[in-house]
Amino acid sequence: MGSTTGPRGHRRRLATGAVALLTTASLITACGSGNDGSGGGGGGGAVGVTGADDGATLTMWTRAATRPQSEALVKAYNASHKNKIELTVVPTDDYQAKVGAAAGSKDLPDLFASDVVFVPNYTSSGLFADLTERIDALPFAASLAQSHIKAGTYEDKKYVVPHTLDLSVLFYNKELYRRAKLDPEKPPTTLGEWDRQARAVDALGGGVNGTFFGGNCGGCGVFTWWPSIWAAGEEVLDKEGTGASLDSATAKKVYDTYRGWVEDDIVAPGARDETGATWTGVFPKGEVGVMPMPSTTLGLMPKDLDLGVAPIPGPDGGRSTFVGGDAIGIAATSKSADQAWNFLAWSLGDKAQVDVVAAHKDVVARTDLASNTYSQADPRLVAINELVADGRTPYALKFGQTFNDPNGPWLSLMRDAVFGDGSDIDKDNDAVSASLAD
Repeated sequence: MGSTTGPRGHRRRLATGAVALLTTASLITACGSGNDGSGGGGGGGAVGVTGADDGATLTMWTRAATRPQSEALVKAYNASHKNKIELTVVPTDDYQAKVGAAAGSKDLPDLFASDVVFVPNYTSSGLFADLTERIDALPFAASLAQSHIKAGTYEDKKYVVPHTLDLSVLFYNKELYRRAKLDPEKPPTTLGEWDRQARAVDALGGGVNGTFFGGNCGGCGVFTWWPSIWAAGEEVLDKEGTGASLDSATAKKVYDTYRGWVEDDIVAPGARDETGATWTGVFPKGEVGVMPMPSTTLGLMPKDLDLGVAPIPGPDGGRSTFVGGDAIGIAATSKSADQAWNFLAWSLGDKAQVDVVAAHKDVVARTDLASNTYSQADPRLVAINELVADGRTPYALKFGQTFNDPNGPWLSLMRDAVFGDGSDIDKDNDAVSASLAD
């Protein structure tokens, strides 16, 4: 989530900057090197679909949170193409400021990725080149992760494609389920079942706890709580991302469940103060029954931990996920747009998605490749990949200051709703809406 919660087994780093440095960047207009391409290469196909592979040297930036997958893709591309990409990995907390400064001086790299929740800031500021025709021409365009495509669509034009995906899912400890006399092949399909199963595991005692969450981490909350609202068919933000409905009856049912876990001591110690720094390190210890986690942590779990993966359910059923991660586009100032597109088109192709992304146990960016040579060896990966179609990525220009900032209004709502009595939720929601519209 990108900026919401834990890529690569860590929390999504809290980003407090509201992209202030993009003010001067908004003056930039799309000035790429054309939309129809100037050559084939990179696997053949029509000009404009594959771009040009003619030996150009391209620059690319990505944040440290997505380093492993970015490096793997660049390495594979450089080994098989005439074009060469020079990748720069920027510390995650410094990324927005670096992009903003480079945009102001018109010194952006040819390609740059972004935490998907911050993509609207960049598209609305004119930092990316228009890729609408190129994306639509891809034979698998309809299978691309639409949540990322929508996040990168501004005024009906598409500016980015998926780069890395991180989904929120439920992890549950099958061994603890067996000990609690629960069916290890039947994870919760409603919030009520989740509640009952967590309590059953918690009753085992002896240091075992039912569940866990990051109670002082706004990003963790949006990443793992919002899917339960979406699963009920409801929205959390309006279409423009300037108003919130986090005080709905469904949302309050979600908060009530979490508050019940706190009041009845079903949650592992530390939830109240968990800022996200150690959030994903609790479940691997094998003493928590069921909790929402970033999908990217699956490959980091202990080999001997018998865990299952399931979608995050709503109060009465349904399923959803927060599709986080990074999207990537071509800088509007790039003079090598055709060559840069050659990399992007290749990165979404069958070979890259299967032999690079899936081989590293990452979520593929295409729903038609959910079941592939690598994921078929682990049904949990197939389940995660298939969830992309049910997921959402929220759109809001003021996302960081509202939801990720530890001093923002969303964290106040979270804590009032779960560690308080919930009486201030309506007022807190008004504060969230005011921040989004500010």
